[in-house]
Formats: sequence, C-alpha cells, structure tokens
Amino acid sequence: MNPFWLLRMAKWARNPPSSGRVKLVLAVIAFCLALYAVERWVGWPDALSTERMRVPTRVMP
Repeated sequence: MNPFWLLRMAKWARNPPSSGRVKLVLAVIAFCLALYAVERWVGWPDALSTERMRVPTRVMP
C-alpha cells in the first residue's frame, strides 16, 4: 500500500466526512446500482445504441 493512502486514511480518521456527504455518496452508489439492474433486466434501448458505420470497401479492378 502506498504511504500516501495511509496518510489519507489517518486524515479521514481524525476528520470524518459529514453525514450529508456520506448520504450523498450512498445515494449516488444506489442510483448506479439501480441503473445497472434496470439495464440488465430490461435491456439497453435501441435508440440509445450507436451503430457502426460501414466503410465502403474499394475493389481494385
């Protein structure tokens, strides 16, 4: 483990984040998990999918 991470953990142990920030992070994680679950069960809409453009091949005579 990098010593920088140990210093960061020590700083967070001395000054923990506010409850509002913790709630915000948990809400973002919950939203991402919900979006992933919907995408897995329902599927990705075709309107939001990108289509590969076909590159015309040049035939040499």
